[in-house]
Amino acid sequence: MDRVKIGCNYVRQPFWKIIVGVPLIYLPILTTVPFVIAGVFLVKLHLIYVGGMEIKSYWDFVPAWISHRYGNNAQPAINISRYHPARYRFFWVFNCKLYCPLSVALFRYASYLVKIVENWWCPFAHDQKKTYAESAIDESFWHVDHEELTKLHPDDRQNPIWNEKVEKYCPR
Repeated sequence: MDRVKIGCNYVRQPFWKIIVGVPLIYLPILTTVPFVIAGVFLVKLHLIYVGGMEIKSYWDFVPAWISHRYGNNAQPAINISRYHPARYRFFWVFNCKLYCPLSVALFRYASYLVKIVENWWCPFAHDQKKTYAESAIDESFWHVDHEELTKLHPDDRQNPIWNEKVEKYCPR
């Protein structure tokens, strides 16, 4: 398994780089999250308008609060310079209970919706398509019109990611 190396290098970073680097993680809140939220709204509206039903909600991607290992009073903090925000419990509570789970959920939800769109409009296999299975649909746009099915490659016609009735749509 490939891993990103970070822990082995963190201890060698000058303190000033860490102090400057920590706030950089919050800039995406201001720069990308509003656009991702708008994109999620528009993609979900598109899916609903073309007939999408039983689409998961954003909250299906947010971990349950009870699943967090540490409560607010037990949240560990690290004994580090008094100028480092990681020294304070509120920093960890904010990050571990709000920022991280809600942001990761937002991007996972956006990915889930876009994969539904891809499965609906483009049920054509490629080497990454198997990862779209979390966004499986009943039938693709191409499966709705049975005459168009003949234009599809048999593997695209019979892919369970965008065709739940695989046995119904066998090549003729």
